[in-house]
Amino acid sequence: MSRLTHLDAAGRARMIDVSGKTPTERVATAVGQLTCQPETLAAVLAGTTPKGAVVQTAELAGIMAAKRTADLVPLCHPLPLSKAAVQITADESLPGFWISAEVKTVGVTGVELEALTAVSVACLTLFDMLKAVDRTMVIGGIEVTGKSGGKSDNWQR
Repeated sequence: MSRLTHLDAAGRARMIDVSGKTPTERVATAVGQLTCQPETLAAVLAGTTPKGAVVQTAELAGIMAAKRTADLVPLCHPLPLSKAAVQITADESLPGFWISAEVKTVGVTGVELEALTAVSVACLTLFDMLKAVDRTMVIGGIEVTGKSGGKSDNWQR
């Protein structure tokens, strides 16, 4: 394993210098899930939750979070995103929701953290909007599922 690139020779945290890299189109996808009680899922699907449009609000929160990733992760480069999409899908077999994100940029560093942030904040928003009706919810399985662009090019889980 190579040495950690966010540490200098003395072990101090540093932001990586990407100024010499060539911009390429970069795409990353990520997923996560929120499990809940069957009654909670049914209430969301019926549109009867106390806080209204739960899924739409969480999808928007995820998009907004992707755009602010560099404000949340200390050594993350701020990136001009060309796409940030979040989709939340109900799954009665969980029961709960699958959350997926796709983020794109043309730049010198990848967007994996932006995709992970989008999924994480969408999950947190679902939790926040549903916690009054279900305290047993669990967020999990948040992971990068693919990336393309840059020196390491394509990767799929």
